[in-house]
Amino acid sequence: MAMTVHVDVVSTEESIFSGLCEFVVLPGETGELGIMPGHTPLLTRIRPGAVRLKLANQQEEELIFVAGGLLEVQPSMVTVLADTAIRGKDLDEAKSMEAKRVAEEAMTNRKATLDYARAQAELTAATAQLALIERMKRRGH
Repeated sequence: MAMTVHVDVVSTEESIFSGLCEFVVLPGETGELGIMPGHTPLLTRIRPGAVRLKLANQQEEELIFVAGGLLEVQPSMVTVLADTAIRGKDLDEAKSMEAKRVAEEAMTNRKATLDYARAQAELTAATAQLALIERMKRRGH
């Protein structure tokens, strides 16, 4: 049996995933992070993007979209505390495309720096959602 680490992915609303994984890959603040069992303790921010979970004894990875948050790694446990987390299969392409369009429009018609920063964050999240949807389409889901 492969070595595993317990992984929890939670949002402010609910627990999205809790179980054993062979490894976790997610968008860290300075680049993609790969976490395996026994990883050195770590606490870092995460960017919007896909969390990829390789479940024990399962061929396909579980995909979860996160809109940012924190990652805590302990040798036997990984916790992803996401601002927003959505299972890949639950993402809505039409809503993501509309959110991207609205954010792009807000960035071009900005009235204040705060509005621009908010629109930029929304654009980043929508783009990351669409990338995850595209990845799932290529896998045949």
